[in-house]
Formats: sequence, C-alpha cells, structure tokens
Amino acid sequence: MHALELEILGAGKSFGSFRALDEVSLKIRAGTIHALLGENGAGKSTLVKGLVGYSPLDQGSVMADRREVDIRGARTPSQLGIGMVYQHFTLAPSLNVAENLLLARGDLPWRIRWGSERAALEEFMARMPFRLALDRAVSSLSAGEKQKLEILKQLYLRRRFLILDEPTSVLTPQEADEVLGLMHALTRQQELTVLMITHKFHEVSAYADDVTVLRKGRLVGSARVADTSPDELAHWMMGHARQEKAQVARPAVPAQAPVGLEVRDLTVNNDRGVAAVRALSLQVRQGEIVGLAGISGNGQKELVEALLGQRRHLQGEIYVAGAPYAATRAEMRRLRVFALPEEPLRNACIPGMSVAENMALRNFDVAPFMRGGWRIDRAAMKRQAQSLISAFNVKPPLPERAIGTLSGGNVQRAVLARELGEHAAAGDANHGDDATAPNVLIVANPVFGLDFASVADIHARLLQARARGAAVLLVSEDLDELLELSDRILVMTEGRIVHVAQDVATRGADRAALGRWMAGHSEQPTHAEAA
Repeated sequence: MHALELEILGAGKSFGSFRALDEVSLKIRAGTIHALLGENGAGKSTLVKGLVGYSPLDQGSVMADRREVDIRGARTPSQLGIGMVYQHFTLAPSLNVAENLLLARGDLPWRIRWGSERAALEEFMARMPFRLALDRAVSSLSAGEKQKLEILKQLYLRRRFLILDEPTSVLTPQEADEVLGLMHALTRQQELTVLMITHKFHEVSAYADDVTVLRKGRLVGSARVADTSPDELAHWMMGHARQEKAQVARPAVPAQAPVGLEVRDLTVNNDRGVAAVRALSLQVRQGEIVGLAGISGNGQKELVEALLGQRRHLQGEIYVAGAPYAATRAEMRRLRVFALPEEPLRNACIPGMSVAENMALRNFDVAPFMRGGWRIDRAAMKRQAQSLISAFNVKPPLPERAIGTLSGGNVQRAVLARELGEHAAAGDANHGDDATAPNVLIVANPVFGLDFASVADIHARLLQARARGAAVLLVSEDLDELLELSDRILVMTEGRIVHVAQDVATRGADRAALGRWMAGHSEQPTHAEAA
C-alpha cells in the first residue's frame, strides 16, 4: 500500500445562486500532511464532500496518482482508498473494538466466522503503530482512544488518503500530539497522505508539510508550511492582517469578592439514570472567569443543564448571590442569571421564529413589550432586536429573519446579544445599567466550530462581562480557550472536580499537567480545593 497523490483542478460547486466553491485548484503531495484552513463558509466542507462523493462537484476534475477520476458517489473514493474521519465519532458504542472494525467493511456475510476474522484482526493490529484491545467496549474508551479507533477503521479499509476533520477538537493535549504524531509517522513511511481541516495554527506549524487557505469559496493561497507564518495565514483567511485582540483590563479578583455562583454537593443523573455529576462543589466569584475543563462525556453537559433548569438534580444546592436558586424562569430574571449553552440553536432558540422573537424570549411578557397585561408590542420587540443586532454585529441584520436560517456564528451572537443585553452595547466596562447586568453568566463551548473572527468577538464579550462584575462559568473542551480567558481552571473527570489551577490569568498553567488530569491520571482533591 502506498500513499495517494491527489490533484484538484478548477473545482466548483453551486447551491442555487450561491457559489460555494469557485475555480479551486490544489495539489496534495503523496506522503504528506496537507492542512486546509478557512473561516466558516470558506468552502472547506464543500470541497471534501466532493472528494468523498457525498456531494459531487459541479465542475472541475480530480487527478489521483496523475490519472483523472470521476467521483460521483462513494464507490470511486472507496476504490481509490480515500477515507474520512469526521469531527464527531461514528462508532457503535454498544459494540467492542473488533465488532466496530468489521462493521466498517460493509460487506459482512450473514454468518461471521469469528475464528478467522479475529485472527485477521489481530494480524492487522500487530502491524499498526498504535493498538487497542479487540475486546474493549467502545463505551469504555476515552475520547483519544475513540479517535484512534476511527483512524484504525480507515487503515483497516486500506485507505491511502485520509481526510481528518478537526481531528483534535475533543482530545487532551497529549492525545492530540499522539494522534497527529502517528499520522506524521505514517506519511513519512509513504503509507498515507493526509488532508487535515483545522483551525489551530500551532498544529499546522508542528505537523503539516503544506497548507492551503480558502476564503469565500476561492483559493487564496497554497504554500509549504516552512515558507509561511501564522500571521500570513490569518491574513489569507480574513482578507486583512490579523489584529491584536483588544485588551480588556483584567485586575486580579479580590479575595473578598462576593460569590456569584455556588454549587454544593450537586448530584445529577444522565439520560440513562446513572450519576453523571457526583457530589460536585464549586464557587465562582463576581468579576471572575472560572474555566471548567474536561473531555466530553464527563458530566459537563448534565451540570450545565442542571444550572439552567433543563435537568433535575437529585441532591445538593445551588446559590446565586447567596440566594437559593432552583433555575426557574422567574429566578433567572430576578437573580440575573444568563447563559450561552452548547448548540444554542437547539438549546436556546426556537428555530422557526424570527431573530426579533428569539431575542425577546427573556422579556416578551414584561413592559415595555407587554401592554395591557396581554398584548405584545411587536414594534418595541423589533426596535430591541435592531439595537442588539447592531451592537453584536449579527448578520444578516434582519430582525424578521428566521433564526434557524443564520450561520452558527451568527446564532451564537444573537443568543449572546439576548443574554448580555443592551448594557453591553456600549462596550465600556464603566457604563451600562447595573440593574440588568448579569450576576452570573454560564457558557458552554461558546465558539465550537466558529471562524477566527467570531471566536475573537465572543471571547471579547466574555471578558467584558467579567469586567462588569459577572461571575462567569466557562465550560469548554478547548484548553487553549480556557488558558486564554480563565482566572482559575477546574478539571472535571467522571462527574467530579479533580484538580484546580489557581491564578491562571497571572501565573499561567501547565498544559501537560492539565491534560493528565483531564485524562484521569491523577488523584482527586478535596471539595475545598474547588472553592
């Protein structure tokens, strides 16, 4: 098996009048890692969907090992040895490793001869640069092991060209280095060619040989990684030089700062009735960002849902500004608790309703929007939406547009505009209405899958909320994000706080140590350490 060379010539794709991909040409050299960069809507997904036959290209040609091929479905890419590892796992959690590998083949006989199949799988695993026990249940694997199994599936299918979509988004730093290191080793042995979609410049610099940048469906530039720099790549991506992030004053959090959010011995079940949050305690002070780190599936989702009233907790108490808090709508309004949950279109919006209506979900039933005790003033609702749309740069700036038709980044901005409200519009920490400013802001993976500009904008909003005195709980699987924004970082594993990194904003934190705690390789602290 040898690595596949792929060349794309004049690729184009339209959806109605919208041109998603326009005359894109690039060459992916055999035995290399080729990074593909671009903001949301740049055309990356359209291009790779064309390569795997999921959504064939309208125009252009594809050369595989210098021979033109016609990709109109999944069969041709499979025959060529082209495979893809998606951002979200495609494994059967109730099956074991061996069963998932066989399931990937798609040509299983009605009766599986397990003796011969297992012998073949053991021989295959012995040749691999990393191994998993064939009898391990997928449900027992860590995120890094699941990512390895996804890659093993493709190698088991004898892929020669592998497309990786954000391959490290759910991995610890150590797991990310291991997976990308293994890809690097396979390419150096000329057994594999890798096309890697990523938004992390340090991964490009450390592991990629070549890099291509798309912007608005067009090719902006393609070069050897050694011949470029992160600043130049950012310029290609955005059309202008990368600007330094606006500096928001970040004074140290006073030791006597009042506690905005307190959780005491909280226990919450998951959908299967098993405890996902286990006697968890934490505190977030006013004017502080506390980052909650952890690999997906360790109880973060259930914790956030309990804090937002979307899931009952079995035991424990929650307090906001010292007052008992049961996450009712009335309490959230009175105690000024605001949130940007994960997947806001599903968890914080009504997709078929307009942007203006979604922006009024917190206050449509109070003055000035409710008149005479029953009539909703839609003109006032529209004026509020126009102000928030302008302040938070929501695009398109159309209050009547269904929010479900907006891009992911603009849905995030719209929900953040609703939650932070008019007091944030001025962008000055010394102004705004203290009566409406957040006491508590809970955000979960706020920039997952968003482009460079959207990330910078939302991060700036979180820092502004901190500067105004909000107690911010930032739940994220992106360690870089947590290190950039947090005053303290708590690591959550198997439903418990297992490690606390203090004074991150001033002293920094050890990425490797945090990664080890995230992976569950250390002992647990006492409850007091999370305070």
